[in-house]
Amino acid sequence: MKLSAQEEYGLRCLLQLSRHEPGISLTIPEISQAEGITTHNVAKMLRRLRCEGFVESVRGQHGGYALARPPHAIRVAEVLDALGGRLYDPAFCDNHTGGEANCAHSAAACSVRALWDRLQRAVDQALGPLTLADLQAQGLTAEQRTESRVRLRIEGI
Repeated sequence: MKLSAQEEYGLRCLLQLSRHEPGISLTIPEISQAEGITTHNVAKMLRRLRCEGFVESVRGQHGGYALARPPHAIRVAEVLDALGGRLYDPAFCDNHTGGEANCAHSAAACSVRALWDRLQRAVDQALGPLTLADLQAQGLTAEQRTESRVRLRIEGI
């Protein structure tokens, strides 16, 4: 299991926007430079995120993109679902039947289906309550820990 670049870049763009005051918009080049993502990829992510209702475009001289909702109202699971889809959806079995019209296993007797379902429930449980604000707080905590370690080394403590 791995996350796609689209999911990674989309989350990074949203987090960059969430670091600014409400009403402040950022341009594609500003986000691109801050995140080290090409302007092409940032534009692609913002277009998708706008269509999904996570960001809004702001016109005019001070235009750009801003969050459509506060960071605490944007759930990470929603973003990942919008950008890449769920890890496992029961319809998966209908689309991956091998060479047959229907899967060779009944839903009740399929060990693989039970595994994917269990994994999806674990992912849902882990991501369900997580918001952009939570990710932002975790990132700041990590930055603060790094700054503290660097300061201790510099001060010789």
